[in-house]
Amino acid sequence: MPEKLSNWFQRTEPSQFEVYSEKYKDFLMMKRKNGIIEVRLHTAGGPFQLSWDAHSVWSQAWIDIGRDYANEVLIITGTGDRWQTANPDVWKTKFRDWTADDKLKMYHESMRLLENLIFCIDIPTIAAINGPGTHCELGTLCDITLCTEDTDFFDPHFLGGTPPGDGMALTLQKTIGIKRAAYYAYTGQKIDGKTAVELGIANEVLSRDRLLPRAWELAEMMMERSRSTRHLTHSILSRPWKQAFVNDLGFHLAHQMYDMANDEVGPHSRLMQVKERFKG
Repeated sequence: MPEKLSNWFQRTEPSQFEVYSEKYKDFLMMKRKNGIIEVRLHTAGGPFQLSWDAHSVWSQAWIDIGRDYANEVLIITGTGDRWQTANPDVWKTKFRDWTADDKLKMYHESMRLLENLIFCIDIPTIAAINGPGTHCELGTLCDITLCTEDTDFFDPHFLGGTPPGDGMALTLQKTIGIKRAAYYAYTGQKIDGKTAVELGIANEVLSRDRLLPRAWELAEMMMERSRSTRHLTHSILSRPWKQAFVNDLGFHLAHQMYDMANDEVGPHSRLMQVKERFKG
């Protein structure tokens, strides 16, 4: 059970659950029970589809969730039978045609949506990746990663004609090693749930109906330990990610964005070419 928290005098209170859960409800459905907060990615009640609005929400939500002392364990999951769905239409305007200000904002936003998950969350984190889809690095970065058999960990950037700099390749390097990461970054080959566990990207592979109940089982087990034990264990276990981000995330992202800023064809056209090739 959650421990009773003391009242800090002369402190500005963080945003309350009722406020931020409402603020982000169009992208993240939240519920909390006995200190365990479940955050479910979605779009209109179905599988989450990437949009720039959704992209901007993640970094802000991690701050609000992390600052709320009533949150004791975080579970992140998706909706239905897909983790996330890509949306090539977000790239219909070529990145090179964005304003300089928009490019700079995108750089910071792309950094913070991962950094804030690692640097702003002080509680144990569990990912329940509920199916195939892009950006599995959000799940890989959690302390414990559960997935379904049809989950597909992959990095499509190079196949789409863009350097893999937004965190996908970095998480692969730190989990499966530089040689395997290079192979999967170049080929874009998908890694299913069973293989992900064998390679060390995920911890358990489960049927879809067992996925979320298992995440809650683990979260409830964590809640049996003291608050300080939970916080400080997470601090130890997340430190390698903090070091990796400080050392490499900005380097990776700058390379990707430099290439995109000089790309005359644009990501949308390249993605459509890849789609047609795989169709055949």
